[in-house]
Amino acid sequence: MNLKRRNFLKTSGAIMAAGALPISLVEIAFGKTAAEKFTFAFISDSHITHIKGKEFVRNWDQGLIRAIAECNMMSPRPDFVVYGGDIAQLGLPEEIDHGLDLLSDLKGDVHYVMGEHDYYLDLGAHWRKRLGPEHYAFDHKGVHFVVLNSVLTHDDWIQNSWNDKGWEDGMARMKAMARLDNPHGSPFLVGADQREWLRKDLEKVDKGTPVVVLSHSPLQKIYKGWNFWTEDAEELQKLLRPFDKVTVLYGHVHQIQYNQIGNISFHAVMATAWPWPYPSSYAQEASYMPTLTVEMNRADPFFERDATGWQMVDVHTGNVDMHYKLPDNTNRSVAFDEQKGHPADTRYQPEDARIPPQKHY
Repeated sequence: MNLKRRNFLKTSGAIMAAGALPISLVEIAFGKTAAEKFTFAFISDSHITHIKGKEFVRNWDQGLIRAIAECNMMSPRPDFVVYGGDIAQLGLPEEIDHGLDLLSDLKGDVHYVMGEHDYYLDLGAHWRKRLGPEHYAFDHKGVHFVVLNSVLTHDDWIQNSWNDKGWEDGMARMKAMARLDNPHGSPFLVGADQREWLRKDLEKVDKGTPVVVLSHSPLQKIYKGWNFWTEDAEELQKLLRPFDKVTVLYGHVHQIQYNQIGNISFHAVMATAWPWPYPSSYAQEASYMPTLTVEMNRADPFFERDATGWQMVDVHTGNVDMHYKLPDNTNRSVAFDEQKGHPADTRYQPEDARIPPQKHY
């Protein structure tokens, strides 16, 4: 490591290694003093895939390994790390255990969010055995954090398949949720029980306290065909409406995506595994993409890290600025515009223009 690189580490707070790495650094700056400011890191969607024995798909392993290395070398150190869900691809204990073995190299505390790929094989039993509760809240330096399991669905779908004969096994159920455009899938939910828990939790929080919600699905309705969708999103948004500043950070969509609904800013993080193309580029069904979302082209299949990446996320006075570092692409910033009252892409979305950011198809 040369002097120039050391200086970069000191001044930027993160490494820019050869090829950008898929991790987010989140700076919380709600506090009035330097002591109240803090950072946390965000890794998501590694989709560890078991082949046989001790063999796993190497590319997905490497994406996670690089993100962990990036996180451990951050300076200053983040206060904690969030993992945004989908450790596994098919929810196998071997996949979850292997992913957690890799993640055990992280320095500091880690807060885990459950993804649908972690859940639908055994309805989250192995994930909970290893990691504990799937929804909870915690406070950190004046900010209230809420972790939700947003990948539940209707009980009748869980118990029966689309033809009412019941699932052959848990893997059949898992595969129904793992595919895009699967007519046998079911919309994601937070669910009535968890919403009631959230209502009671938020009753105890001052309305001026910044709230950060960590989920796997977006808590908004983007594209139902791919389950970029949370069925009870409006009910969750209603619970969050009384607070001055709310940010929802989520994985699942494997791309740059953001929106503003009332007092709530929504921001996706990118995956360590692979990107999804933007649904509007897949024209079998109408898209309900929010106006402020920026499109993404399909990734270059010959460049394994294309359209993965990492973000520097600055949160000032309750609003989020996302700074995306993209390998072999132009870096981007999505900053909260105080005058307009919503996030705006400073380079690719002047006013109503939309210019896809990736160079590769």
